[in-house]
Amino acid sequence: MPTPTHDRFDDITASPGRVGAHRAENPRVRGWTTLLWALAATIVLVALGIFASMIWQGKIVLFPTPAPSVTVVPTAEPVIDTSYTVLVLNGTPEEGQATLVKDELVANGWPEEGVLAGNAGDRAFPATTVYYAAPEAEGAARGLAGLIGATEIVLDPEYPLPGTPATQLTVVLGLDRIEPAATETPAG
Repeated sequence: MPTPTHDRFDDITASPGRVGAHRAENPRVRGWTTLLWALAATIVLVALGIFASMIWQGKIVLFPTPAPSVTVVPTAEPVIDTSYTVLVLNGTPEEGQATLVKDELVANGWPEEGVLAGNAGDRAFPATTVYYAAPEAEGAARGLAGLIGATEIVLDPEYPLPGTPATQLTVVLGLDRIEPAATETPAG
């Protein structure tokens, strides 16, 4: 048998490892590294899920609206000014309350013709209120409220009513003005 001729494949040395598509695993990647990366990814995903659910439930607001600042509104000093006409309206179911307040105002210096009494359209008005039409009448409204025990003072440009003087204060008597009915206790 003749000797084979020398070709390029005779120069390749035999290697102990795999060659080609069958490569060995990278010895630098350890199982612990993969576990730590998986654990870190799990923690990040759980934290994002909790954060998203708190936003969805409304417990966290990303862009809150700023709270309005509290401003002190200067108030006028209470003044008893009998030059204002006063319209007293009974807003309670108890008859005669407007007349009682009219008599009280006349006793405190208002002229008889400067105080008008009548019934309000609402007979279950919750709180006794003094209405005034212009900002310069606030002091007189506060003085009147202090005199009759009104709990609220309101600037309302709808007052005075048409056909009445511009310097009118309107009082609507509320349910806080009437006394609770006395209850009888049984003798025992």
